[in-house]
Amino acid sequence: MGRRIYTHDGADVYLAAREDGVGLTSLCAGEGTCGKCKIRVVSGEVSPLHEREREALSVEEIAQGYRLACLTQVHGDIRVEIPLESFAVSQRVELSGQEKTVVVDPVIRTLIVELTGPSQTDNRSDQARLVDHLSERHGLSDIQIDLYAQRRLSVILRENEWRAKLGLHGNEVVMAGRVEDRVLGLAVDLGTTSIAAYLTDLETGEALAAKGMMNPQIAYGEDVISRISYAIDHDGEPLRQIVVEGINKLIGELCSAPGLAADGIAEVVLVGNTAMHHLLLGLPVRQLLLAPYVAAVTGSLYTKCRDVGVLVSSGASIYTMPNIGSFVGADHVAMLLASELNDSRVTALGIDIGTNTEITLSANGRLSCCSCASGPAFEGAHIKNGMRAVAGAIEKVKIEGDSVTVETINQRPPVGLCGSGVLDAVAQLLENGIIDTMGKLGSHPRVQSTDKGKEFVLAGRDESGTGKEITLTEKDIGEIQLAKGAIASGISILLQDADIAWHEIDEVVIAGAFGTYIDVASAVGIGMLPPLPLQRFSQVGNAAGVGAKLALISKAQRRVAMDIAQRVNHVELTRFTGYPRVFANALRFAPARNWKDNG
Repeated sequence: MGRRIYTHDGADVYLAAREDGVGLTSLCAGEGTCGKCKIRVVSGEVSPLHEREREALSVEEIAQGYRLACLTQVHGDIRVEIPLESFAVSQRVELSGQEKTVVVDPVIRTLIVELTGPSQTDNRSDQARLVDHLSERHGLSDIQIDLYAQRRLSVILRENEWRAKLGLHGNEVVMAGRVEDRVLGLAVDLGTTSIAAYLTDLETGEALAAKGMMNPQIAYGEDVISRISYAIDHDGEPLRQIVVEGINKLIGELCSAPGLAADGIAEVVLVGNTAMHHLLLGLPVRQLLLAPYVAAVTGSLYTKCRDVGVLVSSGASIYTMPNIGSFVGADHVAMLLASELNDSRVTALGIDIGTNTEITLSANGRLSCCSCASGPAFEGAHIKNGMRAVAGAIEKVKIEGDSVTVETINQRPPVGLCGSGVLDAVAQLLENGIIDTMGKLGSHPRVQSTDKGKEFVLAGRDESGTGKEITLTEKDIGEIQLAKGAIASGISILLQDADIAWHEIDEVVIAGAFGTYIDVASAVGIGMLPPLPLQRFSQVGNAAGVGAKLALISKAQRRVAMDIAQRVNHVELTRFTGYPRVFANALRFAPARNWKDNG
């Protein structure tokens, strides 16, 4: 990169890089446990090799000068090389989803006012003049004017011949602009890995622009538990500030076109899992990790954007949709709203696969949901050569005899595996008899033994973009076992609770970025999903983002979302009788037997 960073003696490379804006991959927020922040010290004096580095790095890597940035302290001028797979680069963010049409009826009401200016005989204040006009012409009473809206209103009226466009939330004027200005709304899906934002014209419901980015909180840990732990052990404010900065950056990009302005955004609707919600609003998160796992807030909230730091119209509010429980958040409510599973006339499953997978069963007019700790393996984490869905990540794998064919994002030389690639690889290993039902590698020309155990070579040194082999280890396969076991057992428990057999499921809706790109046949093949006909599955993209947009433009949809959150019966898996047996059975790569036993 040619970047020069000035730091102090004893500083660790990971923090020095992060503070200077160089993002390094880390699942543990620099705690030294994940082994992902690999660097190569080319020259200079650093601290001795830590015991945890000996466990995370191969003998060959250690000989070549590889270290973990978070366990390497600087003791003088050093030169560091960052391998491609260690860069925290932007991943593919899913913005699109399966849309549905609703009547445009937003919470924000738009009015154009034409006032009579002051005179010697009429010297009412601007506030009184507007309140009287709204009462006489529009029949509105008890009008309140947000202080920041009032500041802008007085200027707008005088510059525009006493004409203005107002945005009202209930009986409060929250925004003032010129008559020709657009009144805008913003929907945000605040995910653990990525943030998706959508700009909408609130008067017409027209979608104007969409942008996405990596959630910058990843610098403090890739999964929810790591971030909660950081907030508990240190302070949650840096996590809050950095995600607000990210949202503001997206707002700036969305409003860069002519005729669009951030101060024209009269309302923000935000969805996310419960932890993301709490961290953004500065709510306590300690209790989310402690039994009985209680959220600070589950109901919907209106919070002034200025109190959070989101740079839109100063009088605007952020509406955070309701959470269901400590680990089932508003993003899942939004997903159910968008996919209309709350009103399904058939037996249907809705699954949003991620670090924390949420599943809802809709059957016989009843909604029941659970949360599965599927872990970050589907996002490439805890996988030896795992990575996010960025250019060069293997996303599809096909094994035929001794030959392996891989497809990568943007057709770049392979540098690692993203979640869909890992899932494909395991399914192919199983289909070709290279692993047994417990994920143990057998004999094959591409299976090799190392000091860390057996691994399967997906791409050789001469085929990869890193000059190193890209492999899948037995430990990696074990991570997928745990993830698929968590999801399969969650589905099984919901089915048992409703006394429904797996083959009675009429429809399976798969949502989320990972759900968009997985090969459903591979997911069925390893036993993660029930062995239903493939035509019963649908992949709907970012349904949480669609749900947030619906709540932004429709009061009726907002009421439906509230009803969903109140109707859903939250099933706590660990309290379910027989869960350990169901989970243990679901770990096996034996799909037919899994679902015969569990369904």
